[in-house]
Amino acid sequence: MNEGSAERHFRTLFISDVHLGARGSQANKLLDFLRVHDADTIYLVGDIVDGWALQSSWHWPQSHNDFVQKMLRKVRKGTRVVYIPGNHDEFLRSYYGTHFGGIEVMENAIHEAADGRRYLVIHGDIFDLVVQNARWLAHLGDKAYDLAIQLNRIVNALRRWFGVPYWSLSQWAKLKVKNAVNYIGAFEQTLAGEARRYGADGVVCGHIHYATIRDEHGIRYMNCGDWVESCTALVEHPDGRFEIITWADPVHRIEPVAPVAARAA
Repeated sequence: MNEGSAERHFRTLFISDVHLGARGSQANKLLDFLRVHDADTIYLVGDIVDGWALQSSWHWPQSHNDFVQKMLRKVRKGTRVVYIPGNHDEFLRSYYGTHFGGIEVMENAIHEAADGRRYLVIHGDIFDLVVQNARWLAHLGDKAYDLAIQLNRIVNALRRWFGVPYWSLSQWAKLKVKNAVNYIGAFEQTLAGEARRYGADGVVCGHIHYATIRDEHGIRYMNCGDWVESCTALVEHPDGRFEIITWADPVHRIEPVAPVAARAA
C-alpha cells in the first residue's frame, strides 16, 4: 500500500513507547498498523528509540529502520510529525525546537482537538520519582520488564499451540498487584494535575505502557500504551472523538470510548 492510501484516516495519531533498538520492540506490527491507519498529525510521545537498550547491545533490525524512514516519508508528503522525547530517548532533549528531516522535536505540546478542547501532550517520565531520583533502580526495573516480556512470549507460544487466546503477564500484574495499581493511579492523578496547571482539558502521555482513557473531575487522562507488548495507539477522529486502537493477534480490535467529560468549573 502506498503512502497516503491508508484504509482509515484520522485527524491525529498518538504513538508512544515503541522502543526501537530493544529486542522487545514490535516495530513490525506498528508498520503493519501504519499501512492501514494514517493521520494529518502524528505525535511520537516518547521512548520511540530505546537509548538504554542500545547502550547495552546494538540491535537495529530492518523493521526499526523502516519505521524511521516511514515517518520521514510522511513528513515529505505533508504530515506533521511531532517528537516528544521520553526517558529512554532523552538524548534528544538537547534538540528541543529543532527539526530532523522535518520532524519537530519538542519538550511537550498543547494539542487542540477538533472540538476546541486542549490537551497537554507529554511523555510523563518527569513525574516518575523512580526515573528521576533512582536511575539505577529504573534500569533494574527495565531489565525485569524485558525478562517478563521474554517469559510472556514463551507462554503465549504454548497458548497459540493449544488454540488459547493471548494473555499478558505484565498487564495482569498492572491490574492485580497492589503496588502497581497504586503507582498507576498516582501517575494518572499527577498528570491530570499537570494538565490543569497548563489550563488544558486533558493530557496525552505514555511511559507506563498502560493504554487507557479516563475522565476524572473534568480532566481527561489518555495514555497511548506501547508497542512492546500491548500494541496500542490513540487516535482522534475528525469530530474530536478519541479512542484506543489495539493492534494485536489474532484479531485487530477497536475499543469504543465514552464521550469527553465536561470541563470542571
